Amino acid sequence: MTTLLVIAKEPLPGRVKTRLTPPFTPAEAAALAEAALADTLHAVAAAPATRRVLVLDGTPGPWLPPGFEVVPQCAGGLDLRLADAFARCDGPALLIGMDTPQVTPELLTVELTGYDACLGQAEDGGFWALGLARPDPALLRGVPMSTPRTGAVQRRRLVAAGLRVRDLPRLRDVDTAADAAAVAALAPHGRFAARLAECIAHSGNGTGR
Repeated sequence: MTTLLVIAKEPLPGRVKTRLTPPFTPAEAAALAEAALADTLHAVAAAPATRRVLVLDGTPGPWLPPGFEVVPQCAGGLDLRLADAFARCDGPALLIGMDTPQVTPELLTVELTGYDACLGQAEDGGFWALGLARPDPALLRGVPMSTPRTGAVQRRRLVAAGLRVRDLPRLRDVDTAADAAAVAALAPHGRFAARLAECIAHSGNGTGR
């Protein structure tokens, strides 16, 4: 990929991972979000690309590794913000979010030879990655986001546009406490798993409270 894009929110209490509260406190949920974002960004930093861009709602923090351009998210719904991210690219681009800290550089090293797009659907019905050989913002505008059919609708949109779509592995997003435990088990040596263990140890009862 010429460009790797990460779309994310600044990990502030009360603004991120609100479905983790309860059982976790807003501060713990934000700490988990920060760890997930850091794991994601470090995977992106280790994957081959000529540009690495963080499309951010908020202000960068110490969790941002070197080598990234930081651009603000535009106003509007998530479909418009994703479309705007692709509008900033003039060559092949792969976009991911901050909800899959188990992602690896290998998963992000996507060849589109023989394909026009790639899509990594998530277990909750969304998608964790979208790659386009020729970025076209119109392919995202109007796709219903954050629903159990988002991934399927996005894939149908790509196919309807005549694109050859490569399917990437299905991954689990971190939305709930159960998701957090499952994802941490998949990447036990990452920042996210370590932060989750700290939150559970601090609670004393495994609930995050």
